[in-house]
Parts: sequence; C-alpha cells; structure tokens
Amino acid sequence: MPLTDDQAIAVLKSNGRSFYFASRLLGPTYRIRASRLYAFCRYVDDLVDESTDPLRASQDINILKVSLKEGHSTQPCVSKMIALMQSLSMPEEPVMSLITGVQSDLLPRSIKEEAELLHYAYEVAGTVGLMMCFILDVRDTQAWPFAIDLGIAMQLTNIARDVGEDAAKGRVYLPASWLGDLSATDIIDPNSDQQKTLQQATQRILKLADVYYQSGLAGVRYLPWGARYGIVVAAMVYREIGEVVADSGYASWKQRAVVPHSHKVLCATKALTNHAWRFLSKRKSVEHDPALHQALQNCFGVQKTTNV
Repeated sequence: MPLTDDQAIAVLKSNGRSFYFASRLLGPTYRIRASRLYAFCRYVDDLVDESTDPLRASQDINILKVSLKEGHSTQPCVSKMIALMQSLSMPEEPVMSLITGVQSDLLPRSIKEEAELLHYAYEVAGTVGLMMCFILDVRDTQAWPFAIDLGIAMQLTNIARDVGEDAAKGRVYLPASWLGDLSATDIIDPNSDQQKTLQQATQRILKLADVYYQSGLAGVRYLPWGARYGIVVAAMVYREIGEVVADSGYASWKQRAVVPHSHKVLCATKALTNHAWRFLSKRKSVEHDPALHQALQNCFGVQKTTNV
C-alpha cells in the first residue's frame, strides 16, 4: 500500500518536530515533497537505529540500494522516494552517500579528526541539503555548496545535542583529537576532568556549526521565494538547539536539549525581522568559501578547488 502524503506529513510531525514546524511555512507542493524525503530519511535511520542485528540491518540496507538502482521497491516510503527522484531528475549520488553514512553507524562509532567529522556530516546531512535543492526546484549548481553547509551545520548541532544518547549506543562523534582518550563509557558517567573536556568539545562543535550555518544561510538567495522563509526558519529553530545546549553549560551528556514551542515561534519572528533583509532579500552574487569543503573534495556536489 503506497505511502500517502498525509502519512508522510504525520511521520514528519512525529519524528521531526522542528522541521514540521518550519514546513508549515513552505508552499503545499514543497511541503509534500519535503515530507516524502523526510519519511525516506527516517526509514533509512530506523534500519540502523532500531536494529538488534547489525548483519541483518546491513543486508536490508544493501537491498535498499539495489531497489533504488532498479527503480522499484515494495516499501511504501522507498517507492515514494523513487518516484520523487524520477520526477525531479534527482541524482542518485547524494541518496547513496546518505545511506552509506547511516550504514557506517552499524558498528561502534568513533571519529578521529575534525575532517572525518565533516565528511560524516556531509554523508548523513549535507546530502540531504543537496536533495532539498531538487525538492525546492533549485537547479543552479552554485547553490549546492551552500545547501551542503546548511545540512552539515544541522548535523553538527545534532551531535552537540545527543552526546549522551550517542554514547549509550557506543557512538562518539566528537573527534578524539578534541577528547583525548575519552570512551563512550566515560562519556556516560564522566568524572570532573572529563566533564570539562566534554563541555569544551561540545562548545567547539557548536562554534564550528555556526560557521556552516552562516554559509548555508548565505545561500538562501538561490531559493525560490515560496521556500526562503521556511528554510530560514528551519535553520534558526535548529540553531536554537545549540543555544539550549549552551544554556545547560554544554552538558548534553546529561540530557537531550529540546526547544520549546514558544522559542520556535520566537525564532520564526526573528527570522522574519532580524534576518529578512540579509537572507530573504533579492538574490545577490555570493561566493562560497572553499576552505569549508577542504575535507570533502571527493564528494558529490562539492565545488572542487585546487588551492585552499
């Protein structure tokens, strides 16, 4: 039985409250497309996060890859995604990169360096930014690097928010070059010195996220008018998660940061007032900073550079 648009929106409402809030500011066509994409991404995540058998989950993911290549699936949300890709001429590469990034979480996860962190964030979220370009009818390839950056920024925010939850799953995304020899077990119950290290690393990743938010938001000028406000609000609401983490003393190993609805409304208001002239104005020429993609030179959609 195919996934209905109402069901896709329900998945978004249930699992992605911040995105659901912002999606109501998109036009109906864009909202339905974005909901279908979110339902697919949630399905891919759940193949890994809800699995008790990594081998079986890996097999399921490989079946998914084959289904996408063949253009047919009995899974409702995958079938909808295939139809979306075909109707929008969406390239296969970012979809496959997303799946590969999520699949890498089947094993205990640790990240060594900042470059590795950014590459992972590209796979699981920068690719979603690329897919959103097609969802929103953006065909200018100059927009792609900015879309990637907004996805990366949101993923870095996710990591800052979920330090404790990820550690409980054996995953440590804060780079070892920042944490030293802290393990997932240490993060779950850190001593005073370890807490300080965690706080510094969490603050550092949020500062890094801010750099990518600034770049991502600069690219909003490439979006059609009917999508600009919704995307800016989505970014500002997600960025607010980092503010909540900061207000907790960067102690996100203790509890997950949540943005109250009243704060989301405030972010939407700020997006309209404080950011309207900067991000929603008539498009002007804007150059992407190639240094932001130095670790991503072999990735699809990245502007290739010879000198950074």
